[in-house]
Amino acid sequence: MQVLFGLMLAILLGALEQSIVAVVLPDIALQLNGFDDMAWVISAYLVASTVVTPIYGKLSDVLGRRAVLSFSIILFTLASVFCAMATSMPMLILARILQGLGGGGLISVSQATIGDVVPLRERGRYQGYVSGVWAVASMAGPVIGGYLAHWLTWRWIFWINLPLALIALIVVRRALRHLPVSGRRHRIDYPGALLFGGGLTGLLVFLTRLGQGHSPLEVESIGLLLAGVLGLAIFVWQERRAVDPVIPLDLLAVPTVAICCTTLFICFFQLIAMSVLLPLRFQVVGGAPADIAALRLVPLTLAIPFGAFISGRMMSWTGRYKPLQLAGSVVAPIAIVGLAFVPVHDVMPSLLVMVVLGLSLGLQFPSGLVATQNAVPQQQMGIATALTAFSRLLGGAVGVAVLTTVLIALLRHSGVAMSAGHAGEDVLMSMFRRALGGADQADAAAVRAAAEQAFRTLFLLSAAVSLISPFLVMRLKEVALRGSPAEAAKAAAAAAE
Repeated sequence: MQVLFGLMLAILLGALEQSIVAVVLPDIALQLNGFDDMAWVISAYLVASTVVTPIYGKLSDVLGRRAVLSFSIILFTLASVFCAMATSMPMLILARILQGLGGGGLISVSQATIGDVVPLRERGRYQGYVSGVWAVASMAGPVIGGYLAHWLTWRWIFWINLPLALIALIVVRRALRHLPVSGRRHRIDYPGALLFGGGLTGLLVFLTRLGQGHSPLEVESIGLLLAGVLGLAIFVWQERRAVDPVIPLDLLAVPTVAICCTTLFICFFQLIAMSVLLPLRFQVVGGAPADIAALRLVPLTLAIPFGAFISGRMMSWTGRYKPLQLAGSVVAPIAIVGLAFVPVHDVMPSLLVMVVLGLSLGLQFPSGLVATQNAVPQQQMGIATALTAFSRLLGGAVGVAVLTTVLIALLRHSGVAMSAGHAGEDVLMSMFRRALGGADQADAAAVRAAAEQAFRTLFLLSAAVSLISPFLVMRLKEVALRGSPAEAAKAAAAAAE
């Protein structure tokens, strides 16, 4: 439990920073005079943490979990200080990049460490706790950020990391001091790491620019896309010839690993996108203030860890993971369709649908991770766990970018987004101001009606993406968890014979 406490603190730090700044972005942009660049305060962290996550997994297999996790916490803490002291938007964005480089190791290495210290038959239960912490932090981040900024200043969303990180570092250093380090010699594939980081950064920045309203035909966008594709193509060639590759490509050829990483990608595509789009819908369409919009996410926030807890317990009892993944993947698209057609002002039906969605997502988080860990040998535990964390982060980054891009396109197509906004405002900010400004009631009503139709179309598109998961899970070949009660019973029967 001491180990778990430190690891959950580390995961809390990494997940919280992905969303805690969302609500206070306008305040930050106003104080630092950077409306044009404010979206990068979130994107910089997401891109940086996503890129380095698999690299941290590989390094933890080579150098040991304790050393790599300690480095990650220290880098994250120093970057948090730089964020809190930022005096300009470029300085804050640079500090957020450094924070993401540290935060990328917090989640993946912590989850790999649980794989080292907890047997598989109990791992589902503990991974359920961890998945719950991750999900709650991701969804509660905007609420916490809003209240810190309201009662103190926006800088406290970064200062609050210092005591938490210090406690996590002390606990991790003490609790993991006896954890063994791989005894075999390794050659770290530095060219592969640089190619992977550079190529993926190009693609993620390209998607992020689309989500901010830039045209894919701009010279900068085309250059980023080509550079990203070329970098990843060379990375694949490098990994096939490397003695000790950063990401063993044969690992992705394992059907269980490939399917679980894909389903986790889709889960977090939905989770992070909903954490951004639902509050926006509550405000623009429903007219709710920011704090009420954030609080209306609480049912979804609480249902996710409860679903993860149920999933972990069921895996511990039965040694099976496929039924849990299948149930969650079937229910999730149905719940998202429900969100599309439940009126935003109907609080109780909306609450019920969010609870169902949260439970369905929660069922899939620990079951997908434990299934992946069960399919690989112990010496590849770190990189396999990192691949699942990478899939989640990538799903969140792609989900926000793609769905925001579609939302902007739908709003522009509606015809109500054509009037000029304030200097430095993008389409979403302009629509937000017009819907809540109240200066022209007819214009506000037209904006809300167009926004409601756009959100409905967006949720239906999101549900269509979720339909991929059940078809993949049905192809999953289930193997009883190592050390599970089912396996123990078989062993006992064999011994009796």
